[in-house]
Amino acid sequence: MTLRHIKLVCALVLPLAAAGCVTTDYAANDAGFTNASLKSSEATGKQTVWIQNQAQAQATRDRVKALLARKTIDVETAVQVALLNNKGLQASYADLGDSAADAWQTQLSVFPTFSVGVSGLGTPGLEAYRVLEGAIAANILALATYDRNIKLADNRFRQVQLRAAIATISLAADTRRAWINAVAASENADYLNQAKIAADASSELAKKIGEAGSMPKGEQAREHVFYAELTGDTAKARLTAKLAKEELVRLMGLSGADVDFQIPNRLPNLPKALIKRDDIEAEAIHKRMDLQVSRLELQAT
Repeated sequence: MTLRHIKLVCALVLPLAAAGCVTTDYAANDAGFTNASLKSSEATGKQTVWIQNQAQAQATRDRVKALLARKTIDVETAVQVALLNNKGLQASYADLGDSAADAWQTQLSVFPTFSVGVSGLGTPGLEAYRVLEGAIAANILALATYDRNIKLADNRFRQVQLRAAIATISLAADTRRAWINAVAASENADYLNQAKIAADASSELAKKIGEAGSMPKGEQAREHVFYAELTGDTAKARLTAKLAKEELVRLMGLSGADVDFQIPNRLPNLPKALIKRDDIEAEAIHKRMDLQVSRLELQAT
């Protein structure tokens, strides 16, 4: 085999052998989602889905409908609906596809290019002839930095997976907080409404007693002012409850008739005792995904 043949074989085989060393399937439809989903499920205990086609969208919609069919939506149901139906979360999952595509493109960047050309020459008095020429070109710099580029692309791909998991966990926490705020605001509005009804009756009674001459004008005025203040506080509480539920609806990704779901009229009872764990701080630092992303960024740098 001549030196020219050896160079030709190397130009063809080396990129293919290097590409075969990469084990991550960047071309898979759900590349990276399984890992991100496992991390988020460990923290939230809920399922999520990356919707990529019409069939998945319809199946997810049917599941959301089934969850909303309950009489009242508890906090766990609200979190599950949000993880299935929030459009912003789906955008975070779409970043997985972009990152996987970049890694896949990096993996293919060193493949050689082929070119074929035909040239013809003619000399007066001689028969013209044609020459078929072929050339193989490979990016030597890309070959030299291939391993590092692949590691860097894979590092960024893992960062995107962690960010997707963080987005999922953050949405679950925000939805849980929004549900608590909505129920608390509704409960507060109900209490103020009950107080307003009692103050209304007291104000009306004070008016009748005053007309009979048995209550001074000052005491009557205090009853009327108290009723007016409660009326204003009740209106504010109802507005706060409405806005709190709208925030919950937004996080759950609902619209149309789906927003007519009911929430409990009171918050659940507090636990009788707190769970004691001595290693909670160390575990929190070890499992914090934002710190893991920072470590990967440092490695990439």
